[in-house]
This record gives sequence, structure tokens and C-alpha cells, in this order.
Amino acid sequence: MSDLPKCPLCSSEFTYEDGDQYVCPECAHEWPKAGASESADDARVIRDSNGNVLQDGDTVTVIKDLKVKGSSLVVKVGTKVKNIRLVDGDHDIDCKIDGIGAMKLKSEFVKKA
Repeated sequence: MSDLPKCPLCSSEFTYEDGDQYVCPECAHEWPKAGASESADDARVIRDSNGNVLQDGDTVTVIKDLKVKGSSLVVKVGTKVKNIRLVDGDHDIDCKIDGIGAMKLKSEFVKKA
């Protein structure tokens, strides 16, 4: 068993050393060995399209029409989403949108209201 740290972004156990850095083969994240002692919560800061830091419970506004995969529905520009929850992964916002239901959004397509 390896004593290498898990990836701070995706929590993958398959990290490896490359010179003076650790590398995650699953998400391609690289971080220095010196900063490996940080916890994943400290390393993970989710920002909106304007660079504002997002937190659980924030209200955000959608900045682009987003097609809902597997459906003919569209989340329109300007849709307000209340009480978001931040999660790990590619789509880092969990929320409920009126008229559509539970969804996952990418933080790059929202701005803090």
C-alpha cells in the first residue's frame, strides 16, 4: 500500500510522484509535495464566473442558457437559484431549480447574486 496523499480535488487514491510534485492521473491535478499536508477543504475554493467565492446556501444567477441533458428543457439566462450546495466533481453545484427540479451546475456558468 502506498503512503502517497489522495488528490485534493477528486480524492483519487491513484496519485504518483513526479519530481517535486504529486500528480493525479484521473483529473490531471498537480500540486507540490510541500503543500501536500493541506486538507482538501482548504485547497478547494469554488468561484463563480466573476471570481467571487461561493459558499453553501448562496443564491446565484445563471449567465447562459443551459440545455438540460436528456430533456427538451432549458435553464434560461437570469434564472435565480437559491440555497446552493457545493460538491466535489466536474459539476460543483447541487441545487433545485423551480420548474425543472434537482440539477448539478458548473460554477463557471453562474454569478453570485
